[in-house]
Amino acid sequence: MHQPSYNTLIQASDLAALMKSQSDVVVLDASFDLTDTQAGERSHAQRHVPGAAYMHLERDLSGTKTGHNGRHPLPDRAAFAATAGRFGIRPGVQVVALDRQGGMYAARLRWMLRWLGHAEVAVLDGGMAAWEKAGGAMSSEAVAAHAASSFSSYPARPSLTSTVSADDLLKRMGKSPLIDARAAERFRGDVEPLDKQAGHIPGARNRFYKDNLEASGHFKSAELLRQDFNALCASHAPTEVVHQCGSGVTACHNLLAMEVAGLGGSALYPGSWSEWSSDPTRPVARG
Repeated sequence: MHQPSYNTLIQASDLAALMKSQSDVVVLDASFDLTDTQAGERSHAQRHVPGAAYMHLERDLSGTKTGHNGRHPLPDRAAFAATAGRFGIRPGVQVVALDRQGGMYAARLRWMLRWLGHAEVAVLDGGMAAWEKAGGAMSSEAVAAHAASSFSSYPARPSLTSTVSADDLLKRMGKSPLIDARAAERFRGDVEPLDKQAGHIPGARNRFYKDNLEASGHFKSAELLRQDFNALCASHAPTEVVHQCGSGVTACHNLLAMEVAGLGGSALYPGSWSEWSSDPTRPVARG
């Protein structure tokens, strides 16, 4: 019997059914805390979905920082292909990403796998809390990535995502929507707990990523998300829209929300505010 594939969100009940019916589903826990970089790994070690391996934002989902390429730069694509292979990801295999933070880190993982060309990847709607509420089993048994000798890199495939650089943004500034996923007080420049400079990229529009969620932690309906993003993007097509945040993580949440709404095709500025603000020659706005 042909198994369905999921490429945006998956419900806890559907994940449980998949895990019972097939062995080639890869579950990955991307839980993280920007202020305590080991917290997610500790939480995973204590309790996780059975068989789920842990992916660390800085170790597995980011490249080397130079001081001018943002706090969580994308790794070399070939290096991430090797990482994906080490975690058992092959073309056609269903991957489910989850976290304990409303999907912000799971959405980054999903985006990166699509960056490699892997379509069958979804975020667990509601995350770990939804899994537990649905009666899903929990485990504390360690799950490691495969030994280096037993994996092959994810094969080269056309990317399913698009990115823009800081130079690209400078050229198109004011010509198409730029959506910033940070909290309103960071967007305005009232506070800046993570980067050296406060403010936002001139012309950016604010859409706090948590506004994509219901109080339950699940994503809002496609209809509600469509209304929100259509209002934000006005008459612009999704393919004209660029997303950014502090370091290219929560922007992926807005990208996922647009896909759930049927508005796919927007680009990511991976360096985001942390890269943009590292160059004093780039313009900054406040308020």
